Amino acid sequence: MTPENLKPLTSMRFLAAFWVVMFHYWPKLDLGAATGWTPGIVAQGYLGVELFFVLSGFILCHVYLEAAGTGGFKYGSFLWARLARVYPLHLATLVGVGLLGAAAAIAGISIDDSILSWASLPANLTLTQAWGLAPEAAWNHPSWSISAEWFAYLCFPVFAWAAWCLRQRPGLALVLATVGLMATYTVFEALAGFPLTQATIHWGALRIVPCFAYGCAAYLAWRAGGLKRPGAMALVTTGLILVCAALQVWDGVTVALFGVLILALAGLSGRGGVLESRTGVWLGEVSYAVYMVCVPWKLVAINGLARLNGGSEHLPWWMWVPAVLAIVPLAGLAHHLIERPARTAMRRWAERRASKGRSQIQPAAT
Repeated sequence: MTPENLKPLTSMRFLAAFWVVMFHYWPKLDLGAATGWTPGIVAQGYLGVELFFVLSGFILCHVYLEAAGTGGFKYGSFLWARLARVYPLHLATLVGVGLLGAAAAIAGISIDDSILSWASLPANLTLTQAWGLAPEAAWNHPSWSISAEWFAYLCFPVFAWAAWCLRQRPGLALVLATVGLMATYTVFEALAGFPLTQATIHWGALRIVPCFAYGCAAYLAWRAGGLKRPGAMALVTTGLILVCAALQVWDGVTVALFGVLILALAGLSGRGGVLESRTGVWLGEVSYAVYMVCVPWKLVAINGLARLNGGSEHLPWWMWVPAVLAIVPLAGLAHHLIERPARTAMRRWAERRASKGRSQIQPAAT
């Protein structure tokens, strides 16, 4: 079954991205600011990134594990394909934030100096800002997670080797990955003084490691047959995740539930339903753009609406809701005008180079 057939997982990506959006935008809602109340599910919206990280390990093993285990894996082609997936929109939003900063300066609008940190630009351009190489959280800050993903892509042969060795023992793989996840969270918080799930440009590359490994282990479980009654398991697991968020349960428990949810949703593939609808799948396809444009749009929308709100960034709901919902069509434009065309162009360029290389080798071989 190809990744395109795992439509419920594609749709789930939008929910994860929108969870992060709510985490970023809730403080600008007048209700939240006036009362100081933040729902638990919103307060833990940063865990949407962990859901992406676990899903990334699952999907990449689904696509590449067999080739990696049987000798057909091409590391260079893999990295180029992943770069084509994430880099064009990353670069576009980085440039966009730079232009917004320049426009604000011309208009006399003050912005945080760290947003346009030139010392952090090289790390942002090389996708190493989550490796501890950026002095400040600058430019399009959510892109730190793309830097963490790039770290996991570079290390994928190691993850794949471990998964391939345990392919006949998925239960053991899940136990080891879960214990590793819990241990990493516990030890890191004890040493650093804050949870690993809240690390960004400092230790962001480490943040993805236990989640990615857990996603690889979850794939082995799905490969071995998955879960019985996936529909019921999806409902129960979703309920447990909501309860854990509402009660502010330790993040390790919630992240562990993500693996179960992914297994359950993968098992629902081909059964129809809202998560396999055209709308649900389209929202999932633009989820990366949702994640990448949410902060640049926040800079524009909140500052603009604040001028209509007497200078206050704490917006009434009738201003706040449209500002949040506008992210979806903006993400759609970014996806269809930048992300997809650039990805296609990069992949076609690689195919042409490969084809040219084969044509040059063929006469010599003859």
